[in-house]
Amino acid sequence: MKKTVPYIVNLKNKEIISMVTAYDYPSAKAASEADIDIILVGDSLAQVVLGHEDTLSVTVEEMLHHVKAVTNAKPKPLVVADMPYMSYHVDLADTLRNAAKFIQIGKADAVKVEGGSKRRETIQALVNAEIPVMGHLGLTPQSKNMMGGYKVQGKTLELAKKLFEDALLIQELGCFSMVLEGVPSIVAESISEALEIPTIGIGAGKSTDGQVLVLHDILGMKSKEYVDAKFVKRYSKQYEDTVEALKSYKSEVQNKKFPTENHSYAMGADLQESLEEWKKEIKKILS
Repeated sequence: MKKTVPYIVNLKNKEIISMVTAYDYPSAKAASEADIDIILVGDSLAQVVLGHEDTLSVTVEEMLHHVKAVTNAKPKPLVVADMPYMSYHVDLADTLRNAAKFIQIGKADAVKVEGGSKRRETIQALVNAEIPVMGHLGLTPQSKNMMGGYKVQGKTLELAKKLFEDALLIQELGCFSMVLEGVPSIVAESISEALEIPTIGIGAGKSTDGQVLVLHDILGMKSKEYVDAKFVKRYSKQYEDTVEALKSYKSEVQNKKFPTENHSYAMGADLQESLEEWKKEIKKILS
């Protein structure tokens, strides 16, 4: 069964929502088979797949490419497309055109935008255009230059109150859910209890209505030089396993242990005889 926006909303207070950030066809197939609820095609694509230092460099076209890769898998989870930096920080007409690309061309089920009261008109316009919107409050990576880096948000009573007000506003504007990132657990808990729509936490404790992690982090698909954020938990060692597999492949290639006859194609008997004659002719020509 394909999971829809109303399905996700109805999970509130019934079942904890699972969301993963993924960027391609095989990842979407795996998430679907694992019965994950939501796939976010995140702008973290910039860092995780494209090698940029932050999310600010990824474009609508690059995001759209990966959204299509995910939806080509026809996954059961709801697919949410992250709207990248400067795709909705523009006038409403351009914002709607950008969002429509993710729905019409990318076949996403919804989009995600960062920010609270600043995005009032943006969210309202998207919802009025029948585009489901997931909000994102707290540590909003596209605002890292204004925040002075990736810092926990809502650590004072005043800032926590502002987050609370923004959360209520986002709900009022029609967002069907929201990500709470990098906020104290008690703040995330208070917001989650007050809202009628689901909250999805990342670095926000266990009292949100759901959790999200990047698939590559879950699988441990990062080199040893990469330092995990505090909220990350690795469930496998895929990076190390991949390196070892590649080393084994190289060794077998160099020692002619691969390919074997089992990995090679044979000719039919009649063609084999013709080939032997052809080889004799070639030898005559070369001599």
